[in-house]
Amino acid sequence: MFLKEIGQPVRILPGVGPVAAGDFAALQIHTVSDLLYHFPRGYEDRIGTEPFYPDILKPDAIRRINTVVTVVDHVFFGWGKNKTLKVRVADDTGEAFLVCFGRNFLAATLVPGAKVYLHGKFSFRYGELQSSAFEFEPYSEEPKLFRRILPIYPLSGNLTQALVRKAVQKGIEEFGRYIEDELPEELRIRYGLLPKHEALQEIHNPRDWLRMEQAVRTLKYEELFYLQITIGRRSNMRKTFSRNQRTLPDTLLKQFIRRLPFELTRDQTTVLQEIQEDLSSSRSMLRLLQGDVGCGKTLVAFMTALLCIESGTQVAFMAPTELLARQHAENASRLLSPLGVRIAYLTSSIDREGRTQLLKSLKKGEVDMCIGTHALFARDVRFNSLGFVIVDEQQRFGVLQRMAVMEKGSVPDLLMMTATPIPRTMALTLFGDIEVSTIKTMPKGRKRVHTHLAAQGNEGKVYERVRRELEKGHQAYFVYPLIQQSEKLDLKDTETMYQEISNAIFPAFTSGLIHSKIDEADKEQTMARFVDGTIQILVATSVVEVGVDVPNATCMIIEHADRFGLSALHQLRGRVGRGADQSYAFLIYSASLTDDAKERLKIMKENSDGFAIAEEDLKLRGPGDIIGTRQSGYFRLRIAEIISDFELLKTAKEDAFAILKKDPGLLLPEHCVIRSILLNVPPLFDNILEGG
Repeated sequence: MFLKEIGQPVRILPGVGPVAAGDFAALQIHTVSDLLYHFPRGYEDRIGTEPFYPDILKPDAIRRINTVVTVVDHVFFGWGKNKTLKVRVADDTGEAFLVCFGRNFLAATLVPGAKVYLHGKFSFRYGELQSSAFEFEPYSEEPKLFRRILPIYPLSGNLTQALVRKAVQKGIEEFGRYIEDELPEELRIRYGLLPKHEALQEIHNPRDWLRMEQAVRTLKYEELFYLQITIGRRSNMRKTFSRNQRTLPDTLLKQFIRRLPFELTRDQTTVLQEIQEDLSSSRSMLRLLQGDVGCGKTLVAFMTALLCIESGTQVAFMAPTELLARQHAENASRLLSPLGVRIAYLTSSIDREGRTQLLKSLKKGEVDMCIGTHALFARDVRFNSLGFVIVDEQQRFGVLQRMAVMEKGSVPDLLMMTATPIPRTMALTLFGDIEVSTIKTMPKGRKRVHTHLAAQGNEGKVYERVRRELEKGHQAYFVYPLIQQSEKLDLKDTETMYQEISNAIFPAFTSGLIHSKIDEADKEQTMARFVDGTIQILVATSVVEVGVDVPNATCMIIEHADRFGLSALHQLRGRVGRGADQSYAFLIYSASLTDDAKERLKIMKENSDGFAIAEEDLKLRGPGDIIGTRQSGYFRLRIAEIISDFELLKTAKEDAFAILKKDPGLLLPEHCVIRSILLNVPPLFDNILEGG
């Protein structure tokens, strides 16, 4: 069968030895089918000719050349071991030099009089047109790397473009006969899509740009179509499952509300009622709760959890980071434990002995609410009676990761939360029959965070303003894009700036450092000291983007703010302004801003509404690259992109749901490669296909 043949290890291909197989594995490429779905990240146009034309090149400009040249002669510069070959070449428009650093052996190939295809980046240096980054091939009527569109692949380890191209082509040649069409022929003909084997051939080795675009559209549509088939089947299965309508006891909920030192906002009350109705209905809940940072979503989640806990079922609360999961666990313990709720905290960093005991208690039903990270969907995690799953920052989890937790109960209710608002039409398209609740009103007493923009070089003024806040007894975050110094990027980093802030800029105040490479126990200790005010300045990466709640922090300083996306900037700004005092966000940007970066900073300056910012973010991201990007959030797709391909996604949904209406039990064909690679988590995908 198809999967059996094309599912063979990638190492069976010529030229893929153990080392290369290991490098492919780092890219999650284990089989031939994985390799054929390892799509190019871009292309190099080597069809057209781009000759030298040295007279029109500006002194500081870099130009990509693609031409046929004749080798004129050799020139050497330097002495002894540092002697370097320069090859003078010429085409019909002029001449240039190829500087062969470490490649003096090319003298034996690029001999005077030789005619070759040449491709490279050229610029004027030392009064002449030259390049040290070039590729060439002896002239022939059927070149391998020229007169064609050349795919450029993501690489890992010692993989080269040449090796990946050869392996992919061998995969298509050897296994092309096993590649069967997976889309219904009616749809393929309706939209002018290519047969599957042609689409794979053309995306990896396109004859022209039109065929490449047709291949991309074919593979995107196929991926989105079967994604919608999966969502549609899941939706149909939910509709067939029913339970008796129930009246959930609310004694704990009423006690909880009475203990609150404040009143719930209007939106919190509305959303609480919506979720109560869902939990009491004859169908399991599938609801998305969206709201701006600091609006009180977590409080609503805790309150709804009490309804399920009092009815005798367990609750799983999943967060994307240990930092956020621990904060949720601490808040739950503080708010819910006095009511008799038994809280557990589970992450991958818990020691074996503690984990073993926790899992035993969870299985026996001695834990009411288990709060954790990805560790919650590990195979050995078993609940006694899981009835309610809460997923915070749900966009940071793949759909199958959410489903893995759901499978630990008997069709439990699901509440997903996000501070990145999603338009309802998009939510319905992405999640099928999901319901959407929204919290817009903010808790009383919250003040708008004042946002200031500052160019690099003016940091001194920002630091002075922050100093005044620190002297008042308040706290500050300093966020940087890098953990350590980079030779490739001229950016400030957390480790260097932590030393600078501690010893030179703010020596009179205590500072702490947090980033992803720091030991989890040290991170927890640093965060605890920041929360209790022992540390006044927290230097961090965007690891503090979600969940950190320190009401006394009034300053958020983001250096190289132009390197962050709108959503990240808004989330980071949301870490301050959580108390009664006026708070400030300072976005420090570099001089060389792109147009998109300028627009992002302008939006942040003018807007504090997360919903408005989310809409602007969608506009800014626009159509995206033709190849698209992998999602780390809603879905992890190989080629389609949820934002830029949204119209195609809607079409695919209409087609998929129309087919499911005629045949509700439709399964993917057994030979379907999408079955094993669509969402890149094969063991769980089959469960969903079978209606799990």
